[in-house]
Amino acid sequence: MKTIRIILFILIASFIAVLFSFRAIPLAGEAPGLVEGILSKCPNKHNCVCSEHKDDASHYIDPIIIPQDITFDIFSLLKDTIQDMGGSIQVECDNYLAATFTSTIFKFVDDLEIRIDSTQKVVHIRSASRVGISDMGVNKRRTELFKKLFKNKVSETNKSLNAIPKNGAH
Repeated sequence: MKTIRIILFILIASFIAVLFSFRAIPLAGEAPGLVEGILSKCPNKHNCVCSEHKDDASHYIDPIIIPQDITFDIFSLLKDTIQDMGGSIQVECDNYLAATFTSTIFKFVDDLEIRIDSTQKVVHIRSASRVGISDMGVNKRRTELFKKLFKNKVSETNKSLNAIPKNGAH
């Protein structure tokens, strides 16, 4: 019985040591960025989701539909949503944002990328882990939460804009 405990302890300690050894790896690198103007395809791993490539069913998620009646710039709302979720914006240009999210315990880094497609009136999202094979659904949950929070921000902004009197009326 004592031998089993020792072996179990060694296995658990080894597992924890391996996880902690990965702490330095995810800090390096960056999001893949745009490839020919669109978000990169997900690798053949279960740690990525993307709305840009419908032909990749195992990684596909729906994009955010931009309401037709939007009269304000959504770029700042996208950035605010990322920051409200604890993300750190790394790249910001015309129609593209790249941000990182870092896990609390092991400091694994995930990349969240966003591309606004003004022609199609959608916001494409890609979220991927930098290391590992599976993320246990973390990236999909992150993108679903992002969509929900962003839609709430759009709704709140629309309400506040509609509450402003027009033509100086009180």
